[in-house]
Amino acid sequence: MINLNSDIKYIKGVGEKRAEFFKKLGISCVRELISYYPRKYQDRSQRTTVRQCQSGETVCIKATLATPVKEHMIRKGLTLFKCNFTDGETIIHVTIFNNKYLAKSLKQYNEYILYGKIEKNLTSAEMNSPEIEKAENSIGIVPVYPASEKLSSKAISKIIKTALENLDPFEETLQAECRLKYALVSKDFAIRQIHFPDSADNLEKAKRRLIFEELLILQLGLLKLKSKKKDQTSIQIKKNFTNEFYKLLPFTPTNAQANAVSDCIKDMGGAYAMNRLVQGDVGSGKTAVAAGAIYSAVKNGFQCALMAPTEILASQHMDTVSNLLTETNIHIDLLTGSTPAKEKREIKKRLANGETDFVIGTHALIQNDVEFKNLGLVITDEQHRFGVNQRTNLAKKGNGVHTLVMSATPIPRTLALMIYGDLDISVLNELPAGRQKIRTDVVDSRYHKRIYEFVKKAIARNEQAYIVCPLVEEGETDLKPAVQYAEMLSETAFKGYNIGLLHGKMKAKEKEQVMTAFSNGDIKILVSTTVIEVGVDVPAATVMVIENAERFGLSQLHQLRGRVGRGKAQSYCILVSDSKSETAQNRLAIMKNYSDGFKIADEDLKQRGPGDFFGNRQHGLPDLKIADMLTDSEMLALCRQAADEILEKDYNLDMPENKPLADAISDMFRNSANN
Repeated sequence: MINLNSDIKYIKGVGEKRAEFFKKLGISCVRELISYYPRKYQDRSQRTTVRQCQSGETVCIKATLATPVKEHMIRKGLTLFKCNFTDGETIIHVTIFNNKYLAKSLKQYNEYILYGKIEKNLTSAEMNSPEIEKAENSIGIVPVYPASEKLSSKAISKIIKTALENLDPFEETLQAECRLKYALVSKDFAIRQIHFPDSADNLEKAKRRLIFEELLILQLGLLKLKSKKKDQTSIQIKKNFTNEFYKLLPFTPTNAQANAVSDCIKDMGGAYAMNRLVQGDVGSGKTAVAAGAIYSAVKNGFQCALMAPTEILASQHMDTVSNLLTETNIHIDLLTGSTPAKEKREIKKRLANGETDFVIGTHALIQNDVEFKNLGLVITDEQHRFGVNQRTNLAKKGNGVHTLVMSATPIPRTLALMIYGDLDISVLNELPAGRQKIRTDVVDSRYHKRIYEFVKKAIARNEQAYIVCPLVEEGETDLKPAVQYAEMLSETAFKGYNIGLLHGKMKAKEKEQVMTAFSNGDIKILVSTTVIEVGVDVPAATVMVIENAERFGLSQLHQLRGRVGRGKAQSYCILVSDSKSETAQNRLAIMKNYSDGFKIADEDLKQRGPGDFFGNRQHGLPDLKIADMLTDSEMLALCRQAADEILEKDYNLDMPENKPLADAISDMFRNSANN
């Protein structure tokens, strides 16, 4: 007898060799096999006749084998088997490719179920390699599993059926009260019906139960990981200096910015440490919000630190905040990996004795020898680019420190609530005045000559342009590499123009020099990889050309597009792609038609899933086997409610009836950590 922890090789029909094929699918034990859910189902309960169906349809027909099966060898290694079936009215010519076992098993005058695409003509019909099974063995709804070359869906299905027949009833994970309240079937019923449903109704009930359980376990795990009870803090903003800060600004803040600053000041004035996410689209003014929070914190006697994922972004923040606070006596320092050793020592000394009010930096800020005299506010930019430890290590340099997280990556709200479940969220959904919509066009490489002329006209107006490539250097690919492309352009279309090159393999000092030259207008055309995705703010840059645009994710394209349109002039984004793929064309059409980053993020999530969207390694978000956080958003809300109810009664999940739930949480997050 097998159990859920048994090695898969002990299931009848598997053995050592087949077990290796299963391992390549990520299945090594019975538990993993049982949670290898079908990707779709074929409903063979809906039978039809040739007369009733349309040519080109995928159909299920009950038919009798009317002729013997004839073998035709086309060439060595390829054999065709031909025969005729009838549904009682019409002859169906069936061709079977290279499946001798199936061909030999067919008996004349026996009834079969044919499932596949049908092509009709005036007097008969044809089916090429339909799935064929005996009518008496046919099941109504057939599971289809993600398969491999060595393991067909049918083979996987057979092994799962054998495993289920030899397993005891599944232990219940959810209490009866929870199942009753949310109308959920039992765990045992759900597992057996998800693989081999008796009816469409039972399949839906099974899906609902398993989706609910998976999302509930995920919610509970995230809440347990993140919802440490709010820390009491002695760092309190006694006086609000926001109005004084606004007088320093050369612009009027949007309502969304004002609300976000107000949220921060209110949080920092309370008895508990602030935990807030400021989430805004490209160019929505998050840095100004951070500066507003910093200003009041410093004026109340506290030091502040802002950590950015790249030196370019850290330098950008330094420029922006320094300009905003130039009329004040607030002392600001920049600390990065490339800061000279002597200067580093001096900055660290100023931080330790309290001379520096605000420090901006990269991972250099979390070095052990960086100490603060009175750290009160920590700001993390582009939070999802840091590992969990990096995010918390900076806050640990103070006691009861307030935390502000900024993200320019628009995240669908359902996902934001999941990922940042412990944070209060302020959304910046307005663009500052004077920002024009960026015109976006999708063209193929035949337009290059016209694109180059367009760029030249922009430069003649004293504007600048980016040209983004997916690769740094040439390889075995037809993609545009930045290094060679920059050389080619400087010798041909843009001979005599000052072209800059920026990519991730360059040293920090070199990058800084290039960006400074571009910001100053000395470089007119910057050929770059996605290193300019965040952090570069050049108001005179009005043209963004993205080569091989189909190679980028939607959110990444949106971030790149956001590098232009930073000034008052009309800006343009030109997506160049020769891809004929329907998926690629649809994605680029979304970029052309939408400017709202949140809408684009929704589409990106639909296409790539949450793991790809954030990168599971850094984010620690477990893979979901059956739930979809976008399409199951209503269920997500129910699960959050259920999770709160469970934790309210049993916060540590110590009650015996909650042990299966606690074990399931451990399994999910242990697997996530191993990914």
